Amino acid sequence: QVQLVESGGGLGQPGGSLRLSCTASGFSLNYYDISWFRQAPGKEREGVSCISGNDRSTYYRDSVKGRFTISTDIDKNTVYLQMNSLKPEDTGVYYCALDRVTRFCDKTLGAGRYLEIWGQGTPVTVSS
Repeated sequence: QVQLVESGGGLGQPGGSLRLSCTASGFSLNYYDISWFRQAPGKEREGVSCISGNDRSTYYRDSVKGRFTISTDIDKNTVYLQMNSLKPEDTGVYYCALDRVTRFCDKTLGAGRYLEIWGQGTPVTVSS
């Protein structure tokens, strides 16, 4: 079964860290662009970061630059989102997504585009 499964969400303290994982099954994510998105309560989904499957270039939304890091572990078939210096506005459900047909990782982070495979999401709450 082709799917993405996120994990690692939970309650984080302001200024603290969380690491999200996105593990693929049924296929190798080695050559595909992958994005992380998030959706806060009552708000639209927004792109957070993406990593290119071609050359591992990375892109981030301005509000997370310098705090979040996206990376890929091919051996584990997993993409990570390391989130440091957490802020309450980082709260939301985080999703990973990819498309096996088109390249989409650029400064738009794939937002607004059709992406083939989505995970079920992992909730992140940043609160003291």
